[in-house]
Amino acid sequence: MFKAIIVNKAEDDTIYANLSDVKDSQLPEEGDVTIEVHYSDVNFKDGLCLSGKGRLVREYPHIPGIDFSGIVLESKDARFKPGDKVINTGWRVGEVWFGGYSQKAKVKADWLVPLPESMSLKNSMAIGTAGLSAMLGIIELEDNGMKPDSGPVLVTGATGGVGSIAVAVLAFLGYEVACVTGNVNKNTPFLKDIGATKIIERKSLAEPSNKTLESAVWGGCIDTVGGIMLARILSQMKHETAVAAIGNAGDSSLPASVIPFLLRGIKLIGIDSASKETPKRIRAWERLSSDLPPHMLDLISTEITLSEVIQAGKDILAGNTFGRLVVNVKDA
Repeated sequence: MFKAIIVNKAEDDTIYANLSDVKDSQLPEEGDVTIEVHYSDVNFKDGLCLSGKGRLVREYPHIPGIDFSGIVLESKDARFKPGDKVINTGWRVGEVWFGGYSQKAKVKADWLVPLPESMSLKNSMAIGTAGLSAMLGIIELEDNGMKPDSGPVLVTGATGGVGSIAVAVLAFLGYEVACVTGNVNKNTPFLKDIGATKIIERKSLAEPSNKTLESAVWGGCIDTVGGIMLARILSQMKHETAVAAIGNAGDSSLPASVIPFLLRGIKLIGIDSASKETPKRIRAWERLSSDLPPHMLDLISTEITLSEVIQAGKDILAGNTFGRLVVNVKDA
């Protein structure tokens, strides 16, 4: 027996979650690798799965948790052996497959990547899907030609999981980093601590512009907001630069003009970390192990216990979380 967060549906279709005892026989039979889970995290998608919102979970009972790290107990796949430290992000684990809010998990070997040697299991979940997405976005911008002398890089949603890790990595790499936030007075000290050089009030980019091209300012952008803000940013990008789109926290629409693409040759690159092929995942995790100073994760993350996950899921949906929440799964 082991502990896990179980989400269930009542007869009246109410969705509820409890910390419960689970038997090994309840883990998915189709999994190749059984892992002793040490850490997970809390993402917006986890909040949806815990609450039954977003129609992400289709079958109940269910164990959510889209990310986890731990140690291999058993493996039917030659790529992994007992004692190996591994990370799982994406592949709809925690949505349609039992996830990481469980002291044991059983998943397909194709979904796992080895933990980088210089990274701890805890720090891997201080990074999680959010940090992986941020790093994949930065790599795409670099592959498009972005360099520290290309101009300042803009990060939207900068106090969130993706944004805060993007800021820390970019600052470490020598970029001038500008951050968009909704509460300048409250968030400026935190953003400065993780490497921001300029703080921009969200409302300055929240209204449409009557110009299809604004002054060319940004050498790159990590965007987690979408909507009008993304449209405004596209009109402010320098020639032959790119924006990595990693979220739609503001709006999934894009009321933009094609003019910046035609006259400045800019690119909008979508980042899908959930099903990214393994070599690119490994590249990103290795970059995170070298380009994200571990002490930054102490500033960005807060540790909670497995029993605190249900409330944390409510908090993240309400916008009441800050940075990254790391779940100590062994502490139930």
